[in-house]
Amino acid sequence: MSQVSVTINGRQFRMACEDGQEGHLMNLARDLDVRIEGLRKKFGEIGDTRLTVMAALTIADSLAETAGRIKKLEDELVALRNARAEALDHDQAARAAITAALTAAAERIESITAKLNQPAGGGVPLG
Repeated sequence: MSQVSVTINGRQFRMACEDGQEGHLMNLARDLDVRIEGLRKKFGEIGDTRLTVMAALTIADSLAETAGRIKKLEDELVALRNARAEALDHDQAARAAITAALTAAAERIESITAKLNQPAGGGVPLG
């Protein structure tokens, strides 16, 4: 466990974090401090607790919005996967139909060729 000193709303806080997470924790603290300072500039001195709660609510709102976007993207991903599966099924059915049509055409051509190669009235077979 590492220890990091961060400044939020003009106050120093000593925080513990996992080794290697010091920079991340400092960035989070800086973000919170910037939010609180922005609210202070917007609303004036309304009390530390109220500023902190308002900053927490803006973070919660941002998190909820992000969660909504993630949910929408997950839904779109499921729809795309389903569309892909349907397209693959359609492709396989089309390939099977084309193969069947080509096979039938080849059989008709062979049948016509065989008829054409039969001697007509004593002639010599072709081919």
